[in-house]
Amino acid sequence: MLCMPKGLSFRTQADNRDPQLHSFIITREDGSRTYGFVLTFYEEVTSKQICTAMQTLYQMHNAEQYSSVCASSSCSMDSLASSIDDADATSLAKLQRYNSYDISRDTLYVSKCICLITPLPFMQACKKFLIQLYKAVTSQQPPPLPLESYIHNILYEVPLPPPGRSLKFYGVYEPIICQRPGPNELPLSDYPLREVFELLGLENLVQVFTCVLLEMQILLYSQDYQRLMTVAEGITTLLFPFQWQHVYVPILPASLLHFLDAPVPYLMGLQSKEGTDRSKLELPQEANLCFVDIDNHFIELPEEFPQFPNKLEFIQEISEVLLQFGIPPEGNLHCSDSATKLKNLVLSDLVNDKKNGNIPSNALNMYELLKGNETIARLQALAKRTGVTMEKMTISTPLTEEKDGKLSCEELELRDYKLNVQLREVFANRFTQLFADYEAFVIQAAPDMESWLTNREQMQNFDKASFLSDQPEPYLPFLSHFIETQMFATFIDNKIMSQWEEKDPFLRVFDSRIEKIRLYNVRAPALRTSNYQKCSTLKEAAQSIEQRLMKIDHTAIHPHLLDMKIGQGKYEQGFFPKLQSDVLATGPTNNNRWASRSASTQRRKDRLRQHSEHIALDNDMREKYMQEARSLGKNLRQPKLSDLSPAVIAQTNWKFVEGLLKECRMKTKRMLVEKMGHEAVELGHGEANITGLEENTLIASLCDLLERIWSHGLQVKQGKSALWSHLLQYQEREEKQEHSAESPVGGGTERRKSDTGITLPTLRVSLIQDMRHVQNMSEIKTDVGRARAWIRLSLEKKLLSQHLKQLLSNQALAKKLYKRYAFLRCEEEREQFLYHLLSLNAVDYFCFTSVFTTIMIPYRSVIIPIKKLSNAITTSNPWICVSGELGDSGVMQIPKNHLEMTFECQNLGKLTTVQIGHDNSGLLAKWLVDCVMVRNEITGHTYKFPCGRWLGKGVDDGSLERILIGELVSSTSDEELGKQCRTPPQQKSPTVTRRLSITSLTGRNTKPNAGQIQEGIGEAVNNIVKHFHKPEKERGSLTILLCGENGLVAALEQVFHHGFKSARIFHKNVFIWDFIEKAVAYFETSDQIGDNEEALLLQRSSCKTFCHYVNAINTAPRNIGKDGKFQILVCLGTRDHLLSQWIPLLAECPPITRMYEENALLRDRMTVNSLIRVLQTLQDFNIILEGSLIKGVDV
Repeated sequence: MLCMPKGLSFRTQADNRDPQLHSFIITREDGSRTYGFVLTFYEEVTSKQICTAMQTLYQMHNAEQYSSVCASSSCSMDSLASSIDDADATSLAKLQRYNSYDISRDTLYVSKCICLITPLPFMQACKKFLIQLYKAVTSQQPPPLPLESYIHNILYEVPLPPPGRSLKFYGVYEPIICQRPGPNELPLSDYPLREVFELLGLENLVQVFTCVLLEMQILLYSQDYQRLMTVAEGITTLLFPFQWQHVYVPILPASLLHFLDAPVPYLMGLQSKEGTDRSKLELPQEANLCFVDIDNHFIELPEEFPQFPNKLEFIQEISEVLLQFGIPPEGNLHCSDSATKLKNLVLSDLVNDKKNGNIPSNALNMYELLKGNETIARLQALAKRTGVTMEKMTISTPLTEEKDGKLSCEELELRDYKLNVQLREVFANRFTQLFADYEAFVIQAAPDMESWLTNREQMQNFDKASFLSDQPEPYLPFLSHFIETQMFATFIDNKIMSQWEEKDPFLRVFDSRIEKIRLYNVRAPALRTSNYQKCSTLKEAAQSIEQRLMKIDHTAIHPHLLDMKIGQGKYEQGFFPKLQSDVLATGPTNNNRWASRSASTQRRKDRLRQHSEHIALDNDMREKYMQEARSLGKNLRQPKLSDLSPAVIAQTNWKFVEGLLKECRMKTKRMLVEKMGHEAVELGHGEANITGLEENTLIASLCDLLERIWSHGLQVKQGKSALWSHLLQYQEREEKQEHSAESPVGGGTERRKSDTGITLPTLRVSLIQDMRHVQNMSEIKTDVGRARAWIRLSLEKKLLSQHLKQLLSNQALAKKLYKRYAFLRCEEEREQFLYHLLSLNAVDYFCFTSVFTTIMIPYRSVIIPIKKLSNAITTSNPWICVSGELGDSGVMQIPKNHLEMTFECQNLGKLTTVQIGHDNSGLLAKWLVDCVMVRNEITGHTYKFPCGRWLGKGVDDGSLERILIGELVSSTSDEELGKQCRTPPQQKSPTVTRRLSITSLTGRNTKPNAGQIQEGIGEAVNNIVKHFHKPEKERGSLTILLCGENGLVAALEQVFHHGFKSARIFHKNVFIWDFIEKAVAYFETSDQIGDNEEALLLQRSSCKTFCHYVNAINTAPRNIGKDGKFQILVCLGTRDHLLSQWIPLLAECPPITRMYEENALLRDRMTVNSLIRVLQTLQDFNIILEGSLIKGVDV
């Protein structure tokens, strides 16, 4: 299956019969790998029966083709005749000439292959050995020794070279050298990266490499098996120190195409048939697919994935290395056996077209261009015709032994080795720089290996939040995704395991490199800048390889005659002999140093194994734990390629279903733990600290999981997103039923009456309606994007589980779309899956609002007056302005005699303030407003803006407009869910009428004492300090911290109200602002007295600014009341760091004695001094006020 992925193939003397080399890889379930190298060649068929059968088959085939042409000129021909014009009889004659086999005229050949299996990828050495074996079979002279001697020698007498050494062994005609990197060098990789860069181009390769790092599904596509293997191995080699943890099948045999249905990350290679178009390739899922068309130098990337850190500088550094070796960074489309391409291009255009690097100017690259093609001689002639000179280098045929050719071949091999190691050093250096301080964030929680392995799933072993907060801002989009991958989790697991067992070789090399960096950079923080640091070890790496290849450390035993039966395996040119199996079945007796060395190694391994059995766990249990720990969340690491019975395929699919369910459980749990904040910490779930970035990463990962679940077991694929395709079909069916019913639906527009009799109408819950919202978003162009937007919207509305349950309730549709084994048709697992998603309703997400910031959103607002104490409707002209984190709606007139209005504007984000006012016209102008409710009609988020104050002249503080601070109202479904798992509430603005307490309608609220007031100030300032110590993306609303219920303004109001003589003089209230104005009047008059003392200069400038700010507020073109003016003054004073200068001025001015009692806080020197010290802690912060708070005030 792997040696001949397409099975046996027959050719005639008219076809191309050049030998082809390809390799393959076998990955076992424990992740260990074995490499196979295959040389396929063609041998003449000598059996008359086979030749006759072949002729009969051809005649039947051609008769079928002829009858199908005669039957209908319009029908398309199958297989061999697909490109022939049906109606043309001469074409049919041609077809029969080309696709025919005549036993009397033609010679039939059949494919045969020789394969060498090795534990390490010694590609160059194996290739040379196989080519020499093939040459021995086809040359006119028999080989010096029977073939068994050479095969026995490589199987039993050629050892692996020790690490850091090179070894020479002997093929049939020439010695072969292989080398192995030392213990502190990068692991062995023999596949030429030159070819990978030539095939894909640098830019494409970095993009594919990023997709592999983020564990997307990668599908390589090429006609050439070896290209598939070279690209797959090249890219996975560059991952060091990480290793691909998922399905890895670089060459997918034709019989295993159903593995593309796997709903897990994979890296697979698929052979393309000549002439087939990409569009005809039916893939089960493409939402998260990176499709790499190697032959056409083209890649299709998934939507929305983060770029690799410092991508431009990284590409620049790699291109410098490539250019040193004469390789164009944009790749070379015609780098190897692409003769078909060359035939199809106009030769003169080919010479002039430099943009794809088709014909690089230097001769070395011309050689590179030509050496892999079918017939060198033909291409040399073609090169002469195109005017490309080839003086510098003579190109010999592969099997000649001319010295120049041999030398250039060795030189090229050495260049490839050097290029390989230098490119890998550049990639490894990037990871060393990115993860230089990863050890500081590894959490070593378990006392011993056994307890760690048993509790692996419950343990958090890497402090992701702290690690991310320590990284430069530009790296975060990539790193936040990458640290969620299985390859990173395994890397950290290996680090923890290294306490108890031998270090993983990759980890050992990586850690030693980090140590080296630390020696060079004494100050560790220098590592955490986003400045690009180039690799400095390129020369050393290239030199060590060169030294090994130039100075051979070991030489293996020469091939020698074996004790064989005479007469068997007689040499016959062009035919591979039947080998004597009994000679090759056993190795030599232990009479040489290599065998004894390997035997002693085996004995040492046995001793170690027994030792671990006695000391550690029972080995079977340990292996089981190791497997579970390493393949956490990924049950199926590698498909079994051997057994393909229906039972095994069913079992594999069952594993997929279990794996998807487990992954869903892990992801939802992680999302809950991260989001639940301090409650999660109290419940023992480790440190909780989620940034907006991490949240986005987790939600993107959930979207990917849902796409994989929906694409598992699809009957027929429609569109790139399986989930959106299912939703569309559901929508179509539902809309048809609606039209056929034609009954007017009054669903959900009834109102819930409140005490005041006015409230928002309830929002109708509808899957179809949410789909329409997404379909109306012109910003989203693709099905994958629409599916992701719909998931985000449903998650924000806490309807994801409910919507999906509704979608899957249509069983007829599910049966039509999915095969029996699909995840969505396994009832028990589906119910568990929906239950896990339901748990996400316990927390609040703003993943739709915060991502789609430019869309137009309809809002609905309702003003709720206090009817008992005032008229419900005002005769004046009211207006409203709604503000959020992303902007404001602008001032909007409310229609007369209406308390409700809808308006549409660009997404405002989370709502923060509402400005409400009126023009005081008419007889019933005074208006007592209880609160304002505003709802986002797409997400359903409802905000309450408490007021509890009058709007009108001559009542309360005479305000005609007020700034109200909002709070998110929890929906009824939240309350039903239970309060035990609610997110801690955000800082809220007043739910009760805060400012009524002292100067307004009632005196019911108990006045706080001095201690409580001082505590309140401390808490308000402390909250602002905490706000600025959080990473920028985690900060909440500063407006709430300043003007909310427990905000700074409220706390300072309490200070100013303490001991304030607010008794009514002639039925008129006295407000704090009256005291402020009296103080200003005093400062302005006392300023006239000349005083030269220096100590008063600072005080005088403080007085001046204070008067300036108060006057600016008083003269602002706004009808704000006295309490509103005090709020603006505190906000401006906080922003400009002036509060701590103003408080002592007010505490010492004469009006204070007239307006405050003896025991007032402002008249106590110690209290005032402590208040000043507390306010001074805000000096260091750059406070930016929301526009609505200070609109129209010009200071």
